[in-house]
Amino acid sequence: MEKAVLITIGDEILSGNTVDTNSNFIATELKNIGIQVIQIFTISDEIGTIKKTLKAAFEIGDLIITTGGLGPTRDDKTKKALAEYFNDEIALDEVTFNHLKKYMERRGRTDILERNREQAFVPTKSVVFQNHFGTAPCMMMEQDGKLCFSLPGVPYEVKPLIRDQIVPYLKEKFNLYYIYTRIVSVVGIPESILADTIEDWELALPENLSLSYLPVGTRVKLRLTASGDDESALKKQAEEEIQKLLPLVKDHVIAVTEDKIEKILAEILMERNLTISTAESCTGGELAKMITSTAGSSKYFIAGIIPYATEKKIEILKVSQETVDEFTVVSEQVASEMAKGCQRLFDTDISISTTGVAGPGKGEDGNEVGTVFYSIRIKDHEVTSKLYMPHLDRLDFMNFVSQKIIQDLVGLLINR
Repeated sequence: MEKAVLITIGDEILSGNTVDTNSNFIATELKNIGIQVIQIFTISDEIGTIKKTLKAAFEIGDLIITTGGLGPTRDDKTKKALAEYFNDEIALDEVTFNHLKKYMERRGRTDILERNREQAFVPTKSVVFQNHFGTAPCMMMEQDGKLCFSLPGVPYEVKPLIRDQIVPYLKEKFNLYYIYTRIVSVVGIPESILADTIEDWELALPENLSLSYLPVGTRVKLRLTASGDDESALKKQAEEEIQKLLPLVKDHVIAVTEDKIEKILAEILMERNLTISTAESCTGGELAKMITSTAGSSKYFIAGIIPYATEKKIEILKVSQETVDEFTVVSEQVASEMAKGCQRLFDTDISISTTGVAGPGKGEDGNEVGTVFYSIRIKDHEVTSKLYMPHLDRLDFMNFVSQKIIQDLVGLLINR
């Protein structure tokens, strides 16, 4: 299997001001064609550091991909570092310059600023992959049969370069194996007990199959990866192994195809022709965001509301003032009345409500940070639950709670 090293260049990544989403995307795309990422470096935009990291990457990898440091500003030093490392010089590439002019003209710019023109200067030994969504081209250099691709850092430029140009090139260049992956989602069993339960099955897997445990909230995704030169044979082999696995964990399995919990929910809702609505307080719309992130969600998601203030829970969802006074707004009773009011307001088969304290301070009624009550109504059946996670920060809290609620809903629907 070919080995890859990723290098993310930019002080904005190191400072924490910008999140590196490129590495995750690139590693996933490479994994899908049988290339394993063995190291990821995040470094400053400084010539000496870039050259030193390139040297280290070439010592351990067959493929190096850098992102960042190729913009129009004068402090970008990646191109200079590449030229120095590969003992090359930088010169104007006419093809790239013409591509850049056409790109600018399509956007109403008939003049080429000098700083944009500089982006058409590339190392003379490089092979250029034109960027159709930005001004900085991708450059490929080769050393002793090993490849180095240098990409800009903007994610919406990186993705099409990787997906549409670099991945097809690598598949042809390296004559790669097929990689086939299946996910089995398991809930209601601790990871350690799960590992003991399926140990004999895992140890008996064929050499070309591997298993990974991927915890997500309170769910564990069992990822089975098969590699080989016959795609149809791999699919058959993976399915056979999953059929051996299912009897061992049958009471805990919620899906054997889709990966993300919101997609698992989508399949169930569309298959059963069910509608859903949300009334969120402490999750601030994260539930609705997750549910509607799946294509086709307009078929089942009717509406969502964020009645953050207590008076809006009372005014819009008809939560009883007496209930709030007796039990506080963060309570099982209020969560229940919110779900009922949401279901009635939007006339859906299913409704979900959340009320809690995401932090950083205590709730208005003294409820502790990390406390949340949520209610799930399916027709006239209701389940209300409590979580307490004071160790999570605000955004992690919202995400975890939303993941857990959708997971619980999937479990309830499967068992109905």
